[in-house]
Order: sequence, then structure tokens, then C-alpha cells
Amino acid sequence: MRTIEREPESETARPGRAGAGFHPVLIGLGLMLVAFNLRPALSSIGPLLPGIRAETGLSGAWAGALVTLPVLCLGVFGRLAPVLVRRIGPDAGVLAALVVLALGLALRGLGGLPLLFLGSVVAAAAIGIVGVILPGIVKRDFPDRAGLMTGLYTALLCLGAAAGAGFTVPARHALGLGWEGALMLWAAPALVAAALWLPFVRGRPMAAAGPRPSGRLWRDPLAWQVTAFMGLQSSLAYIVFGWLPAALVDRGFDIVAAGLVASVSALAQGALALLVPTLAARRPDQRPWVILVVSLPLVGFTGLLAGPLAFAWGFALLLGLGLGGCFGLALTLIVLRAGDPRAAAELSAMAQGVGYCGAALGPFLVGIAHDLSGGWGLPAALYAGLCLAAASFGWLAARDRTVRI
Repeated sequence: MRTIEREPESETARPGRAGAGFHPVLIGLGLMLVAFNLRPALSSIGPLLPGIRAETGLSGAWAGALVTLPVLCLGVFGRLAPVLVRRIGPDAGVLAALVVLALGLALRGLGGLPLLFLGSVVAAAAIGIVGVILPGIVKRDFPDRAGLMTGLYTALLCLGAAAGAGFTVPARHALGLGWEGALMLWAAPALVAAALWLPFVRGRPMAAAGPRPSGRLWRDPLAWQVTAFMGLQSSLAYIVFGWLPAALVDRGFDIVAAGLVASVSALAQGALALLVPTLAARRPDQRPWVILVVSLPLVGFTGLLAGPLAFAWGFALLLGLGLGGCFGLALTLIVLRAGDPRAAAELSAMAQGVGYCGAALGPFLVGIAHDLSGGWGLPAALYAGLCLAAASFGWLAARDRTVRI
């Protein structure tokens, strides 16, 4: 097994907030609330997309761009996270990104397609930054419980995705809102998360500038395998977030029922998102978990797109369990394949920065495949191919190795 060449610890590499007087439970609750806010911005668009298209005349290509652009921004702006951490520290970096997230969510609801696209970009940029920072915080504050904490915050992230998918349309109807107002509602929990995260920033001194990335990670095959698995499994998830409700409406579901199926699928993600990181971290080799978690969305999503609708709820359950397990395993591999908080932060930046850029192609290609074929059979085949690619790279990334930095 390869070993890591360690460098002197920076502020971001020192474990724990005990010196600041914070109980681990409070830290964990703060992380959970932050994690909850990292997906409603993405999952709330899908259930409203048919109505947005009908009201605005948005074409299929632009609808695909609306789904794809935020995923691309996760990767592009996630690369800024290490710079932000070096300047103001990880805790202040999370706070700043939460404020920007609330701003982006509010912009989406001010009316019109330009602000919808702009707000989506701003919100996704903030999510990309927080997502990159969190694995390093987990490695720093919970070095002996990394699997458990990764599972917990991944489960809350999935719960946020389920809330965005399932509650946006009912909230719109209950409050008599347009699609703009329904999207703006999600700025409120982001502001609450920012307010409750503020004490963690005040309770720690400003971080000194840490060492810059050495660049060796970009030449490590294992780092690229982790990155490829992160990107491919993310593509699987964002295809579902963006296109599942529209596909179900095309297949005969009304918009509320389609949103509920998507919500049930997203809610089911929490089960394996919690269990897989906790259990996988107990062993040095995670390859059996790769096969399990990738096979479930392969069956679930292709079944929803091309299978008998009588089994739709069962397919949705399998899909959700698999996507939650995939995401939880991807984040766990970042932590396990890194030997210290600095390596975890660098690998997280690479895996999520590059991975999400590649993941953005998935929803876009599905939109093109649907337009070309006029149905959902070709998109289902494309999804199956992505599942096989994810399994291949995940198998390599799950071996008992560590990256070099």
C-alpha cells in the first residue's frame, strides 16, 4: 500500500474543535443542517420543469441546460474551495458559501428566465464550495468516526434532496405561489443554517494560510479513479434530479404524483447513504460495496424509464437506495483514500471539482437522447452505460490504497 508523505500540519489539519469549547454533538448537528441545504436548490427544479416550460416556452435544449448548468458549476466553483480555505479557513468558508447560497436561491424567485439561470449558477457555486470543504472538516473534527459522520451528513443531504423534490409543488399549491415563489422558499433554510453556523466561525481563530497543493495528486492514478467514480455516480444522480419527474409525466403521471415518486426515491437515498459509509469504512477494501450500490440505480432508473409502470414505486425505491449508497460511498472513498485532513481536502477538491464538471454531461446527453428518440428508451440505455462505467472505476478506487500528495 502506498503511503503519504506528510507535511507539517496547518490549521486546517489540526483535529477537533475541543479547544474552542464545542461539544462534538453540536458540531455534528451543525454539519447536518449545512448538509440538508446542499440539494434542494438542485432537486426543486425537476418537479417544476414541465410547468416552467409550459409557461415560458423553454425549449428542450434550454431545459437540459437549466438542469446541466448547476452541475457544471459544482465542479467549476468547487475548485475555488481550497483557495477560500487558505484565506479564511474552512469554517468561515462554509459560512460565506451559505450566505451566497441563500442569495442565489432568492434570485431564482425574482422572476424571468435570466434570473432563474443566474440564481441557479450562484446557488450551485456555493454548493460546490461547501461540498468540497466538508470532507476535510469531517477528517479534522471526527478522525475516528469518519465513516459514521460521512454517512450522517450524506443522509441529511439526501433528505434535503427529497424535500426539494417532494415539497416544492405542494408548497406552491398550498401558498398560491408561482414557480418563482416556490423556488425562492428554499432560501429560508439556507439562512437559518448560516445563522446557526456562525458561532463555529466566531469560536475559532482565523486560519493561517496553509501549504499550497503540491500538484502530485494530479499524477496519481488512484486519485483519478476516485475522481471518475465521483463524477460518474454524480451524473447518475443529476440525471434523476433533472429528468425523472418529466419522464414520469410523459409516461402518464400527473405532476404531483411524479414529484412524489421523485421524493420517495430521494428520501430512500438516506438509508444506504447512512449505512454504506458506516459499514464500508470498517474494512480496508470497499469493492463489494461498489457492485451493490451501482446495480440498484441501474435497475431502478431504467425500470422507471422503460419498464412496467405497475412497478414504478418499487423501481423508485431501488433507485433511491442505490443513489444514496453511491454518493455515500464516493464521499467515503475520498476520506479513506486520504491519509490526513490536508490530503482529504485536496482529494475532495479534485474529485468534486473535476468529477462534477464531467457529471454535467449526463443530464445534457439525456436531454439530447430524449429529443432525438422522442421517448425514454434511448436515455435508459445511456443511463445503463454510465452505470457500468461507474462500476468499473469504482472497483479500482475501492482498493486498499492511499493517494500521494
